[in-house]
Amino acid sequence: MRVLVIGSGAREHALALALSRDPGVTAVLAAPGNPGIAEVAELFPVDAASADRVVALATEQKADLVVIGPEVPLVLGVADAVRAAGFPCFGPSAAAARIEGSKAFAKDVMAAAGVRTAHSEVVDTTASIDEALDRFGPTWVVKDDGLAAGKGVVVTTDRDAARDHAVEILENGHPVLLESFLDGPEVSLFCLVDGETVVPLLPAQDHKRVGDGDTGPNTGGMGAYTPLPWLPEGSVERIVSEVVEPVAAEMVRRGCGFSGLLYAGLAMGAEGPAVVEFNCRFGDPETQAVLALLESPLGQALNAVATGTLADLPPLRWRDGAAVTVVLAAEHYPGTPRVGDVITGAEGDTVLHAGTKRREDGALVSSGGRVLNVIGVGDDLAAARAAAYERLATVKLPGGHFRRDIGLAAVEGRISV
Repeated sequence: MRVLVIGSGAREHALALALSRDPGVTAVLAAPGNPGIAEVAELFPVDAASADRVVALATEQKADLVVIGPEVPLVLGVADAVRAAGFPCFGPSAAAARIEGSKAFAKDVMAAAGVRTAHSEVVDTTASIDEALDRFGPTWVVKDDGLAAGKGVVVTTDRDAARDHAVEILENGHPVLLESFLDGPEVSLFCLVDGETVVPLLPAQDHKRVGDGDTGPNTGGMGAYTPLPWLPEGSVERIVSEVVEPVAAEMVRRGCGFSGLLYAGLAMGAEGPAVVEFNCRFGDPETQAVLALLESPLGQALNAVATGTLADLPPLRWRDGAAVTVVLAAEHYPGTPRVGDVITGAEGDTVLHAGTKRREDGALVSSGGRVLNVIGVGDDLAAARAAAYERLATVKLPGGHFRRDIGLAAVEGRISV
């Protein structure tokens, strides 16, 4: 297969790297890609959100499979255009991508499917904010009811901070979603979904806040690890049967069956799993850790989803042990990041590129907030952590910062359901 990967971040680097190791994949192409992806794929400067340009590239390059990484092209219907042009495509239709693109739609699907989630309310005028906030608390969860790249959420015990965030969202022209706070540690479970067929990957946990000990503002994700030593046995099967399968079936019933990667973000509370949110694509940075342990050929699995044959796919194989990914971020991230700094020590396939570019003189420089992801794999979580931080110590980015506690609470036994 000639596989075309759409996107330019560390998630797409992880996908391209895993695809390049699949003996059934003869060529990996990427648009627009990044300097790290260029090591394993041929790059094309095509706008990922342009359906016409993606279809033209797939046609010109005779792609056998198109894999769409980010949520924006999916919500905009790029997968629909690719499929309409006759190419197998890994990624849901625009109608199905509403599971991420509209939190109100996701809540409606969950209610119909009988899936546990937070109580919620949509607020669309500043005049009704105060009255609505009074119905929530003492911990407020305030979300942008649209795509916000993982940063549109504020969880706070400060009512004024909750109100300020709600006003900012409304001023940006988006409705606000208020939710009740869910207890319990969070789990990210990625599932390959083809209509009503569901195949889970390994469960992971993301670290959203910028600082150690979960301090500071939310980010797109500062690191992740897999598997979860604290997750009770049978939890993945329970999430699949109580959450993912009912939602997949409800979407089929509505005529917008899901085909691609359905990401369930869950809180594992005393009463079992409850959904925090759904995403319509591989999560970033969890994908980088999860794919580091995958032994099955990735191209075969993604193609099975794209061609409607997931039910016939052999069981996925995983290597024993654990994987950790640590994000190296630019100075000032998650505020306006400093860019253009020279990066050294980023060679090899244990360092994935997220926000990098090549300068005219060939130097690798930072070009975004989350710059690199460093991967560590080991026989257990402690060993994987040690490998990741040891490798990170050899990478140099002026002003760069990272969390030193990715996976640490799990290693120290401080997480429980």
